[in-house]
Amino acid sequence: MPEIDFISSVHKKTKRNYLERVTEYPKAKAANVAKKFDFDYWDGDRKVGYGGFYYDGRWKSVACALRDHYHLKSGDKVLDVGCGKGFLLYDLMMAVPGIEIYGIDISRYAITHAKEEVQPFLQEGRAECLPFEDNTFDLVISITTLHNLYCFNLEKALKEIERVGKKNKYIVVESYRNEEEKVNLLYWQLTCECFCTPDEWRWWFEKTGYSGDYSFIYFE
Repeated sequence: MPEIDFISSVHKKTKRNYLERVTEYPKAKAANVAKKFDFDYWDGDRKVGYGGFYYDGRWKSVACALRDHYHLKSGDKVLDVGCGKGFLLYDLMMAVPGIEIYGIDISRYAITHAKEEVQPFLQEGRAECLPFEDNTFDLVISITTLHNLYCFNLEKALKEIERVGKKNKYIVVESYRNEEEKVNLLYWQLTCECFCTPDEWRWWFEKTGYSGDYSFIYFE
């Protein structure tokens, strides 16, 4: 269960004003809107979400890194838990011709507004109850999703990812290493329910029997 980073380069491209995040608009109100995971969260005002979640190719490098590290090939099955609009799955499909992609997300809006090429392979659902048989996927990924779950559902979700994956899994969660990063995370986040240090996340992985790879993103 090694720590390996494919994500930081993408995460660090976004410029963030943490103080403005909590002064320009009531944070509690923003969080209440964001947690509906509807239009406002994805394509509404930046104060309550992404401010427009559109494909721009930023996940291509991540898709290629996943392909190379996990030796993905035609016919392999990949599941993205918390796939959003399916941008990473699209880039994986482009990077590995013939790959079988599957995505699941809690947001009906994201699924119905997903990239056209991958929309048929996505479905609405929850991470803690994956509608797939044991050992179905050659790779299961979950990028910046699981920290949005309450502890009791986080435990179920990690066990579900372990259950449906044959061997390779890779998850990314938000974390903090010091008080400054903790404050920045609290200021910036809109949907988080689990606020864990790296050691606490590793405790969760061990507790649930998660055997895959992982990485953390920090708000520096």
